[in-house]
This record gives sequence, structure tokens and C-alpha cells, in this order.
Amino acid sequence: MSAGLTVLGGLGLFLIGMQVMTDGLRGMTGDALRAYLIRSTRSPASGVLTGALSTALIQSSSATTVMAVGFVSAGLLGFHQALGIIFGANIGTTMTGWIVALIGFKLNLGSVVLPLALAGALLKLFGTRKWAHAGWALAGFSLIFMGIDVLQQGMSAWQDHVTPDHFPGDSWSGRLQMVVIGMLITLVTQSSSAGVAAALVALGTGTLSFPQAAAMVIGMDIGTTATAFLATLGGATTTRRTGYAHIVYNLLTGLLALVLLSPYAVLVDRLIDITRPGNAQLALVAFHTGFNMVGVVVVLCFTSQFILLMERLVPDPEGDLDRLLDPTLLRDGNAATDAATAMIQHLGLLMIGQLDRVAALDRPDPQTLARSDHQIALTLDFARRIDTEANTSANHRLQSVLHAIDHLHRLKVRLDHPPHLSSAALAQHFSGHLRALHAQIATLSDGLASAGDVAGFDDLRQRFRQDRFHLRDQGIAEVSTGCLTAEQAKDRFDTMRWLHRTSYHAWRISWHLHNCTRLDPVRPLSGVETDRPQMQESPR
Repeated sequence: MSAGLTVLGGLGLFLIGMQVMTDGLRGMTGDALRAYLIRSTRSPASGVLTGALSTALIQSSSATTVMAVGFVSAGLLGFHQALGIIFGANIGTTMTGWIVALIGFKLNLGSVVLPLALAGALLKLFGTRKWAHAGWALAGFSLIFMGIDVLQQGMSAWQDHVTPDHFPGDSWSGRLQMVVIGMLITLVTQSSSAGVAAALVALGTGTLSFPQAAAMVIGMDIGTTATAFLATLGGATTTRRTGYAHIVYNLLTGLLALVLLSPYAVLVDRLIDITRPGNAQLALVAFHTGFNMVGVVVVLCFTSQFILLMERLVPDPEGDLDRLLDPTLLRDGNAATDAATAMIQHLGLLMIGQLDRVAALDRPDPQTLARSDHQIALTLDFARRIDTEANTSANHRLQSVLHAIDHLHRLKVRLDHPPHLSSAALAQHFSGHLRALHAQIATLSDGLASAGDVAGFDDLRQRFRQDRFHLRDQGIAEVSTGCLTAEQAKDRFDTMRWLHRTSYHAWRISWHLHNCTRLDPVRPLSGVETDRPQMQESPR
């Protein structure tokens, strides 16, 4: 009983250590890692490399996957590029096994890391932001090896009582049973890394034979798909496609690994002395990394077919914008901000489309405006739940998201009360302004966030602003001489003010979307409209 509790305690220490270390590493790399992933991912092949490196760096394949989903939601990456990141994350997550095998068993750091835990805690308590994250990562690193040490103590007590004979034998049916056991361990611990660590310890104490431990690791790799599947239920299309891609890829890789296990076991038996401490563990993690790498190479050869399969499994529903706001993305502030940005881009283009109807002397569609009002409210509620650290680029992006939502709402309110352009004289008077508005809308990009979109609306709103004040002075003069009635002057004033304010809101929405999609976002500042703002200014 005490040995069992020791094993469970060691596993718990390992899980806590993994979580703490991942949090610290993510805090250290945060914005820089996001920029690296976007800049470096140009194809599925390059995505594999960036996904593997980023996962090895932050020790969390789920965090890398969530980032990739956010990039696709915001249009920063295509799904085919994100697939590479997801496949690479499977390779990167095997780095944990290498750390445990090389350091935990070869060097046996269980007691040595105790001072490191204290140093990490002190850095977390008294260090500045970056040093605090580094201290947290160091503390997590220490807990991992304390957990390994406790695991070894607990399993050593079973050494004479639990042997490979107590587990299914080394046959196809036995290996399949060990795969199922590995899957169950991952489902219980919610961490394939913890399962792999337990398998490495069991292999080292002689509780498992090499083929049994290898089959368990295959099961643990497949078991991670259950977590991914549960996490994507009810999520957005990109999230569910990601989850399905993870499942299909891991199943295919698991089958491939089972086929490769027999020749690999023979090779290990002939070339490696697994009786020497640590050698069996290194052979196991090499197998884990190897079959994942072979799986990636195979899938990359059929990328187009794989993408087509995912699109058929999870079709993209039309008009279902609400699904972009996937609650599972709230685990990562940047990914959630990407999703909110994507929603604002869709809503912004929808509102601009209604603005174009006014430019064509038509009225906005009431049903479209009513749906948009609901979706703007949903987006605001989602954005308020996003958590980012103050004075970071992630926080600057979130501020821009909130500003853009505010201007979306203001633009929608303006569209609820369009000017009365049914009067032929009024329509004729503003025909040049309406043509300019239509021309600007015709040049917009799909995301409403390019530098050209910002500059175009900037020029338009400034022209309308100047015309607004000129029209005011001219109208007052014409009313005073009897050339224009007060009612006619009011209609002109209201129409020009409406055109100016709608173009102003469109400019601000575009600017904030541009800031959200930049790799180096700036902090939006409050302020009033200036006569000639530049691209680098940050309007409210």
C-alpha cells in the first residue's frame, strides 16, 4: 500500500512539475514564440520544424496546438500550414522523455535539484517579470525530477513482486492489450509525458520488458487524441478539424509504430546493452521520437489528401460566425484574441457591406443588422473573458480588439439610422461623396486589416471631415440669405455628419484590426480625432 501511494505521489509531483514548468516557459517566450511561429511557418514542412521546436521549448503540445488554431481563426495561417505545426508538436512533446531519460536516469538528479527548487521559488517571489517566469520554470523543472525520484522509490519496492510476467505477453494480442493500458493511463493522468515517465521508470526497475513498455508508449501517444477530441467538442470548425487531424494522424502513427516495434526490438537486442543503467530508457524514447518522425514524413507525402479528408469530416458551415468564438481558445490569451479578431473581421466586412448599400442609395438590411447586434454582444462578452498580462503585446492586441468592438457597435447604431437620401436633391448633392465611399469599399481586402485599408479610410474620413465643416459654414450663409431653408440645411448637415462618422468608425475598426494582426502591436491610446494622423498613431 505504501509503495502504491509513493508511486501516485511521485506521479503527482511530476504532473505538477510539468504544469509549472510549462507555465514558466510560456511566460518567458510568450509573444516572441507567437511571432516566430507565424514568421517561420510557410508550408506544412516548415510548420513541422517550428511546431517541434516550439513544443520542445515550452513542453506543451496542447499549447502549441491551441496557438495554431488561433492563427487559422484569425487568417494568419492556412489550415495546411497549421497542420505542419500540429504534426511537429507530436515530435516536440517527445523531448520530455529525452530529458527524463538523459538527466533523470543517467544523472539521477532527484536530490540534487532541491536547491534549484528554492532558487526558482525565490526568483518567482522577488524577480522581475521575465526572471519570475524563469524562476517558475526552474521550480517546475525541479519538481519533475523530484517526482521521478519518488516514482523510482515506489516502483523499486515492487521490483520483486511485479514482473513482466504479470502483464500481457509479447504477442500481437499482448501488445494490443498493452496499447490499451497505455491509452487508459493517459486518459487518467491527462498527460502522455507523465505516462511515458512512468513507463521509463517501470522499464528501469524491471517491472516491464522493453516490448511491453514500447507498446504502452504507443498507447499513450494514441491516448492523447481522446483529450484532444473532448477539448474540441462544440468548438469552431478550425478547432474541430485540428482535433480530428490529431486523432487521425496519431491512429495512423500508432499502427505504423506497432509494425515497426518487432524489427526495432530485435535491433535493440543486438546493438544495445540494455542491462546498463539508462540504456533501455534511451532506446525507448528513441523509439517514441522515431515513429513520430516517420509518421510525419509519411503524412507530409499525402498532405493534400489529408487536408481533403479533414475538410470532408468537418465541413465549414456557412453563416455560422458564432462558432469562431471557441471557449477552448480562452486557455491561451493570444489564441483567444486571434479568434475575436477573426470575428471582428467578419462583422466589420458585414457592416461595411451595409454601408455600401447606403452608398448605392439603398437602405441597410434590418435582419442583418439585428443579427450583427447579437454577434457584436457575443464578441464583447468573449473578449472580456480573455486574460492577458499587462503591458505585453498580447495585452495591446486585446485592447485593440475591445476598441474595434466599440466602433463596430457605433457603426451599427449609425446604420440603424441612415440619412434620408430618398430626396433627389439631397442624393444629387452628395453623389460625389457616395461614389468616393463606394470606391473605397471596393478596394478593401478580405480581412479589412491591411495598411492600404487603413490609409484609404483615413483619407476618406479626413476628406469628409473637412467637407463637413465647410458645408456647415456654407449652409449657415445660404440660410441667412434665403437660398436654403433651415430644414434643407439640417438635412445636409445630418447627412454629412453621418458620412463623416461612419467613415471615421470604419477607419478605426480597420486600424485596430491592423494592429491586432501585426507581429509588433502597439498600445492603443485614447484621444480625439486629429487633422492628419499617421499610420503609426494609435487611435482609440
